[in-house]
Amino acid sequence: MATLLHIDASLYPGEASSSRRVTAAFADAWRAAHPDGQVVHRDLAAEPLPHMDALTVSAAFADPSSHTPEQAGAHAARLALIEQAEDADVILIGAPMYNFGVASSLKAWIDHLILGGRTMGEGTQSLSGKPVVIVASRGGSYEPGTPREGMEYVKNYLGAVFTEHLGVTPEFITIELTLAYTVPQMAELKPLAEASRAAALAAADAKARELAGRLDGKVTAGV
Repeated sequence: MATLLHIDASLYPGEASSSRRVTAAFADAWRAAHPDGQVVHRDLAAEPLPHMDALTVSAAFADPSSHTPEQAGAHAARLALIEQAEDADVILIGAPMYNFGVASSLKAWIDHLILGGRTMGEGTQSLSGKPVVIVASRGGSYEPGTPREGMEYVKNYLGAVFTEHLGVTPEFITIELTLAYTVPQMAELKPLAEASRAAALAAADAKARELAGRLDGKVTAGV
């Protein structure tokens, strides 16, 4: 049974969020391709994870047989998050830009996901090669050649973390200029914002179907 792990981090619900609209389009296309599969949705804004603390970190470096009850509980919760990612065939992440970086709730999820000897480390990258699609939404434009290119800390950060530490090469779908709808000074950019949104929705639908077909091909081949 094909499983999509769908992660959202936007503070805004439903269609009020640009990233959620695009991740929803991806998930809908995935369901259409895999009606008997499942979509596991984790809303990090509605149900935020605890940020990394000394207890969780100490548990990762201690022998499980020496864990205190508190360490054991924290480590078990962390392993459950990791296993959820490991069990997924594809991971979809909505990553809005807030103050030039990723949402703190998404950072917390990533902190729990990175575990030496399990998901990180030579020969122990349990997520290696897994398809990951990241929907990066932002109020302005930070693409190469734009004035704010040097302030792009979402795609650059996520690309480095997943590729260099987790053995995953994420694919990005970018939606830009989302503030054009609410900031008067950006009103003239609305046509570009609409074009970016339309392109992102189309890309999400196409990518979901592509990955679904790729997965079906592996199943048919007995991989």
